[in-house]
Amino acid sequence: MRAGGPLSKANAVGRASRQQIVTFKSDSALLKAMRGIQNRSEFIRAAILAALDGACPLCKGTGILTPEQRRHWQAFAADHAVEECGDCHAIHVVCANRPRRRPGARGHP
Repeated sequence: MRAGGPLSKANAVGRASRQQIVTFKSDSALLKAMRGIQNRSEFIRAAILAALDGACPLCKGTGILTPEQRRHWQAFAADHAVEECGDCHAIHVVCANRPRRRPGARGHP
């Protein structure tokens, strides 16, 4: 079979989807708390994905911006502010170029 044929494509897909083992240290309290979970690997995968989904898109959850990211943020912040929502009290970014909504107005995300 020549290179680039159907078998090599299938092998490339198989290599791309191959799982890797990741290990981490845990204290006894966490091990005890996880004792009743039947599929700990799936639970840990789901917890990590949920945590990553909620991480800051700029710092990726580190809480620290690089000097380059800080410059971009400062340019963005010139026309935006971080405020508390009057309805749900969540902290969010508000664009200075959009009209403000009244608290309780329809259209709350």
